[in-house]
Amino acid sequence: MAEEQGFVIRDRRAGGGTESPSVTGSTAQGSTGVNTPQQEPSHSAPLPPVTFSSFVISLGSSSLMLMGEQLDPQQSPMPVNLPQAKEIIDLLSVLEEKTKGNLTSDEQTVLRDMLYALRMKYVTLASPK
Repeated sequence: MAEEQGFVIRDRRAGGGTESPSVTGSTAQGSTGVNTPQQEPSHSAPLPPVTFSSFVISLGSSSLMLMGEQLDPQQSPMPVNLPQAKEIIDLLSVLEEKTKGNLTSDEQTVLRDMLYALRMKYVTLASPK
């Protein structure tokens, strides 16, 4: 029988990074029950930190994909789902309202421009032809 692979949990709340990872794994029935730590895949570059702008862009990209945009030519296109796309647009609108006066000019520009682009695309797709 094939053995299921475990996963590594790292607690990064306490600074310093000296914690040793906890390995949690489950094994298939009939195996020895010994868990061996798995190597974490090496990445050539660390992922950039999540920022407000990257969060807005991520939500906007999701909405665009739900409106039929193919952001990655190697991915198969998603079916159009206008109600779900509108929900994300509405969520970004609430975010804009609730963060008014608390954003940097760059963050405000990203949010405003993303909302404009999403709303224009939505109106184009939702209007009768």
